[in-house]
Amino acid sequence: MPFNFGFFSRRTARARGWLALTLVLAVCTGPARALEASPNAQDPVVEARMIRISEELRCLVCQNESLASSHAELAGDLREEVRGLIRQNKSDEDIKDFLIARYGDFVLYRPAVKPVTWALWFGPFALLIAAVAGVAVYLRQRQRLATASSWSAEELQKAEQMLKDGESA
Repeated sequence: MPFNFGFFSRRTARARGWLALTLVLAVCTGPARALEASPNAQDPVVEARMIRISEELRCLVCQNESLASSHAELAGDLREEVRGLIRQNKSDEDIKDFLIARYGDFVLYRPAVKPVTWALWFGPFALLIAAVAGVAVYLRQRQRLATASSWSAEELQKAEQMLKDGESA
């Protein structure tokens, strides 16, 4: 009879095989079961209104995504807050005013035009106008310098003669 610790018996080998198969299946099918959470559709009217409102709001974490499309945890909390305000029969403007009071004008994708946001609305146009004016001033100065250092007729004639002769200065 061969020496056996019980480690390689048929019964334990079969048990280990099933255990290995179970682990492989668990690892392989884990990502397949991880689905994106569906929106809270308990009340489709509330959900549709929440999506419409949150598409106009900026995610405070992502900053380049709307609140409706963000997957950040804070965005989920804010969507739940908006749902709660909708259930309290608040108007869209009341909800936006509440969020502006809490987080500032930054929460809106299109903030209102008021003195505080003038730089945001008109700043790019002011920078463009300043850049065009700067380029115009630079070109005028360059043109004045070019005309101020013009060659005399004698120097031009000498340069033309050198070009014809193929000489270099």
